[in-house]
Amino acid sequence: MPDTRPDPEALLAEARRIGRGRLKIFLGAAPGVGKTFAMLAAAARRAEGGDAVLIGVVETHGRAETEAMVRGLTVLPRRPFLHAGRILHELDVDALIAARPGLALIDELAHSNLSGSRHDKRWQDVEDVLAAGIDVYTTLNVQHVETLNDTVARITNVRVRETVPDRVLEQADEIELIDLPPDELLERLRAGKVYVQDQAARAVASFFAKGNLTALRELAMRTAADRIDAQLQEHMAAHAIAGPWPTQERILVLLPEGAVGRDAVRIAKRSADRARVEWLAVALTSLNGPGDPAPDALRLAERLGADVSVVQAEGDATAEILAFAQRRNVRRIVLPRPSPRAWGRLLPNPHERLLRGLLRHALQFELTLVTDQEATRQRRRPQRPTAPSLRGVAIVCAAVLGTTVLARLIQPMFPVVSLPLLYMTTVVAVASRMGRWPAVLAAGFSFLVYNFLFTSPYYTFRIWNRGQLLTLVLFLAASILTGNLAARLRERVIAQRAIADRTGKLYDFSRKAAAAAAFDEVVWAAVSHVAAVLGCRSILLVPEGDRLAIVGAFPPEDRLGPRELSAARWCFDHGEPAGHGSGTLPAADWLFLPLSAGERRIGTLGIAFDDGRSAQASDRRLLDALTDQVALALERIRLSDDLAQTRVTSEAERLRSALLSSVSHDLRTPLVSILGAAEGLEEPSLTEDTRAALLSIVREEGERLDRYIQNLLDMTRLGHGALKPNAVPTDLRELAGMARHRLRRSLKGRPIDVFIPADLAPAQVDPVLMEQVLVNLLDNAAKYAGPGVPIRIGARLSGPRVTLWVEDDGPGLPPGAEDQVFDMFWRAGQGDGRGTGAGLGLAICRGIVEAHGGTIHARATHPDGHGARIEMTLPLTRPESPA
Repeated sequence: MPDTRPDPEALLAEARRIGRGRLKIFLGAAPGVGKTFAMLAAAARRAEGGDAVLIGVVETHGRAETEAMVRGLTVLPRRPFLHAGRILHELDVDALIAARPGLALIDELAHSNLSGSRHDKRWQDVEDVLAAGIDVYTTLNVQHVETLNDTVARITNVRVRETVPDRVLEQADEIELIDLPPDELLERLRAGKVYVQDQAARAVASFFAKGNLTALRELAMRTAADRIDAQLQEHMAAHAIAGPWPTQERILVLLPEGAVGRDAVRIAKRSADRARVEWLAVALTSLNGPGDPAPDALRLAERLGADVSVVQAEGDATAEILAFAQRRNVRRIVLPRPSPRAWGRLLPNPHERLLRGLLRHALQFELTLVTDQEATRQRRRPQRPTAPSLRGVAIVCAAVLGTTVLARLIQPMFPVVSLPLLYMTTVVAVASRMGRWPAVLAAGFSFLVYNFLFTSPYYTFRIWNRGQLLTLVLFLAASILTGNLAARLRERVIAQRAIADRTGKLYDFSRKAAAAAAFDEVVWAAVSHVAAVLGCRSILLVPEGDRLAIVGAFPPEDRLGPRELSAARWCFDHGEPAGHGSGTLPAADWLFLPLSAGERRIGTLGIAFDDGRSAQASDRRLLDALTDQVALALERIRLSDDLAQTRVTSEAERLRSALLSSVSHDLRTPLVSILGAAEGLEEPSLTEDTRAALLSIVREEGERLDRYIQNLLDMTRLGHGALKPNAVPTDLRELAGMARHRLRRSLKGRPIDVFIPADLAPAQVDPVLMEQVLVNLLDNAAKYAGPGVPIRIGARLSGPRVTLWVEDDGPGLPPGAEDQVFDMFWRAGQGDGRGTGAGLGLAICRGIVEAHGGTIHARATHPDGHGARIEMTLPLTRPESPA
């Protein structure tokens, strides 16, 4: 039976739109088709319907019809900027959000803002306006769509530099295609309605050719159709409408070191969108590679929504990539074509070796090679050769010369044919210490020196003996081979050390974060560890009310500039990096990364390098791992605090309920008895015996009520630490007698046996408080032991202390209740058949005894669990020192 439930992901996508403004894009194939006019006309209809419409930015380009439409709507003043000695104006995003209109008009979505603006691009401003709950109408030409940029450049021979990520179109709630046939557009162009007249001829000759406009028109229609199809799919998923749901494989775009890769990223994105499949971007890096793995292409892939990964391959990069592709169910691999080089076949670079390996081993994959136009342009530019390291050359020469001196010294003792092994050892040593190219240099230099000094004719580079020639050639080949092997082994060792170092740093921080028990400790461990690992400054901000507050920094820092605070705020609100080296507020000195645990944002972590450089790809990988661990550590502390607070709240609620229950029952019961007896005393016909019995009831219930209130007061004093014993030497026999006298009516008819030796030393206690303890213990025993069951009071010496107990032969304590009996409001056997009480008596006893420095515990009187015995230890009177 088919599943008719809505897709949860589609429902979540709809839920995320709640509270956001709606975005409508007026899409055109080229300038001049009437996008701005159509946008103003639609806005005018909204205004007629009663919506508040505000123009943030509208470019009329001097068109009279467009200017007439603008005059009918409210225009927001733009924000002035000083640029190149002139005053220019940009959209005032803050003022627009503060005005909170129902609809905002923001023309030219792909526009690049002036330096100092809130964001680099206008589409980022639009995202902020939408997040504020304001609807937006905007315009866009198809050539500004990021993944169509290269296609438009091939059609028109003009590459547009201002682009909009495809995800902006994917987030649009509505796309309206503004279409105009090429002939009509060209007529508008000739009439001066698109550009000023002196630019019209040049525009027609280049961009506005009829064939170009036809192709652009088709691209615009396809883009609009793709978005409509995506909206239909979302609607079907959210409403459980049956339809085809084909499962397709993933596309992987591979970015080797040294490759530009932007065109490959765009093609992979476009292919994935058309095939409706997930796509991934993988950048290759190594410790001794040519540089960072295509940082621009990597950021472009991340901005376009790819699942970005960085793979460090020190050995067989082909095997690493194929294993990764198999794990992620990839069947199509897109990668840039390496630039052709004169020596590429003999001395291939990592990019060329990777391509050869994929062509040889990736038989089950579909490979797509992309010629990168930007890389081609860069290759055509003359490049300065990299100057060799003079220090490295000097070290290699010194090593070979030292070996030559040693060979001269031992030449009389060993045959000449054994001497090449000395030079080969030197080559291996150089390779293991300095790498591959110094080893090749050492091998060539050794070849020349050995030929010059040790082969005849001596002191020339000529060779007469063919055997010596073969020996020298083999020596050179063996030296280069062993040097390369030693260099590769060195690279592997360095790579393993780097991996071990990175793993150790992550483990060290995990250990510190796990050991931290407080929020401040986690914060300090985070900022100090990030600063130590990356060699930078670090800062951590968390929300406090409506602002972000600095909770830790290394070195200590207590304030940030306005640009940095704006970047941190944007990073926290949007959950994306912002600041230095990112696409948002790059003028800031700090790079801020979000700290998130699931869907919850905890704060932001900022880093800044003293030399002003941006974080490299290897730094970002380590930083991403650290931010995840910081977020998890902070979330653990928060959950621990919440759990502790929940426990406190739950315990407080339990105590409150118990106290209300106790007060409502244990105060009301004696009061009812007293009121009933008082009403009976008003009867004039009472006999003296009846009157005496009623007065006895009033007295007993009053004393009972007094004990209960005294217990409540003592518990309050204990809770506030206000109970201070006034300890004096006290005879425990007298103390037991006073407690029996206070309970003489409650204990009437019940045998009370006292086993306290007459010669027992006095205890150092407060007699009033300890009398209350004995009263509570005796009253508790009388309630639960049963009628007529004897109660015993005893005491004995226990070293430097005295042990005092009260026991009975009643049913005893429930199993496992030896510690619970001293909890507040706990009663053994709740029910109608049990004695009354608030459950405070034993809790007060424990508080008083512990205030004297003693201990108290409960156990069974007999080995079979029968009876209850409350035993406490108290200090004895300290003997006075002799005068």
